[in-house]
Amino acid sequence: MSEGGYRIAAFYEFRPLEGLDHLRQGLLDAMERHSVRGTLIIAKEGFNGSVSGPPDGIDLFLEEAESIFGTALDVKNSFHDQMPFKRRKVKIKREIVTLRKAVDLGLGEGTHVEPEEWNRLISDPETLVLDTRNDYEVEVGRFKGAVDPSTASFSELPDFIERNLDPSKHKRIAMYCTGGIRCEKFAPYLRQEGFGEVYQLRGGILKYLETVPKEKSLWEGECFVFDERVSVDGELRKGDSDDPSYFKNRSRQEGD
Repeated sequence: MSEGGYRIAAFYEFRPLEGLDHLRQGLLDAMERHSVRGTLIIAKEGFNGSVSGPPDGIDLFLEEAESIFGTALDVKNSFHDQMPFKRRKVKIKREIVTLRKAVDLGLGEGTHVEPEEWNRLISDPETLVLDTRNDYEVEVGRFKGAVDPSTASFSELPDFIERNLDPSKHKRIAMYCTGGIRCEKFAPYLRQEGFGEVYQLRGGILKYLETVPKEKSLWEGECFVFDERVSVDGELRKGDSDDPSYFKNRSRQEGD
């Protein structure tokens, strides 16, 4: 991973939050103070963010964000020579990732797989590998052999599961997404639906690409990202992918 002039930091956490208006203003002030741009989503269930700025500015912003949220952030990093975001946005929403299903997040305990163990898990022919991202993301790249649900939004994924998967037949499911947040909701959702052996890639594709050496990687293609880079390659540098038709002539938004 080569370091350009701007650091991109992605992070999230499911944790109860209160005083969302106050949190929003504090985050916006910190972003402006440290020349940081990007988008953060906050809700009563937690936060989800992807921001960019000069490396020193990102360090200072993350320190303030940790103080605001009262937690240590688990950050995934990449670098680019240009600012990949146009604005500063902190949005208050009902969910930090939109599933529109009630989920007991506690059922996700014990489902995480570290990037170093992921290859072994998905190389087992008894494992069904599920891509939980949207169709325009899958077009850019995926893990070898992964099932593409061909969904336009995350909230369509439960319908795909109901139509195509059966807990009595699909005994082991390993899922992944860009940074891990969608799987944090979907792994416990599948356990609610009766699927017994469910796994999720900790930190998602971005942490996998950051951790696993290129010569050992099972990732194919590039990884779509929700900023002006469009995609990143296997070394987390700006990729060659064009903006998909989904985003033509419209403002960028966070994945849902």
